[in-house]
Amino acid sequence: MQADYAASPDKTDPIMKRNWRKMDKKEQNQGHRQRLKEKFRKTGGEGLHDYELLELLLTYALPRRDLKPLAKELIGHFGSLAKVLDASLEELGNFRGIKQGPSILIKLSKALTEHYMSEEVRSGDALSSPGAVLNFARAKLAGLPHEAFLCLYLNAKNEFIKDSIICQGTVDKAAVYPRRIIEEALNLHAAGLILVHNHPSGHCQPSPEDRALTDSIISVAKTMDIRVLDHIIVGRLGYYSFAENNLI
Repeated sequence: MQADYAASPDKTDPIMKRNWRKMDKKEQNQGHRQRLKEKFRKTGGEGLHDYELLELLLTYALPRRDLKPLAKELIGHFGSLAKVLDASLEELGNFRGIKQGPSILIKLSKALTEHYMSEEVRSGDALSSPGAVLNFARAKLAGLPHEAFLCLYLNAKNEFIKDSIICQGTVDKAAVYPRRIIEEALNLHAAGLILVHNHPSGHCQPSPEDRALTDSIISVAKTMDIRVLDHIIVGRLGYYSFAENNLI
């Protein structure tokens, strides 16, 4: 009586060889992703390269691809991980290999960072936590490709009431009207202001126009018994605080 033996795969067959390669590739990707997740779980991201962090993020939107090349290409194209997060939905969507889902996930991670920073600012006295104010300002404005002017409105105890982007402009100019800032402060019954704007060039030294605008806002605010506590300029290369430099 002849025994039946289970047929083993014929790896010489072209179709079978392709299928085995696909299975091997899939298993390699799954193993790599699992190692990335485990490394993140143990270290919280310490020791991971920027492209690995981005790669890990993308795994939640693109579950069946080797994403290391894409993560490296994104960072190479935009210039850094921070610039990938700062890119617009349109810019991300136009990049090869990125669709709506991954684009939204990338922008969501940036939005969550901004909300996290804003909660730190809202939690107490803004003057007692200048680092939180600076982190929020940089997260909000430093990566924008154009100038924008942000106001933080505070009550008499220097507690956060509201933040508002007053205007957005071109690469090197934003038209700011002091009266609009003060009108909003009066509507909110604010007693103090922190002014913030960005320099897309990355260099944060104030221009003569920045100094003149600051003096103008201080002058108008003073007539309404509203204090301007600081004017912070943010950029990728750092920040400049008028208060720290004794200009307020």
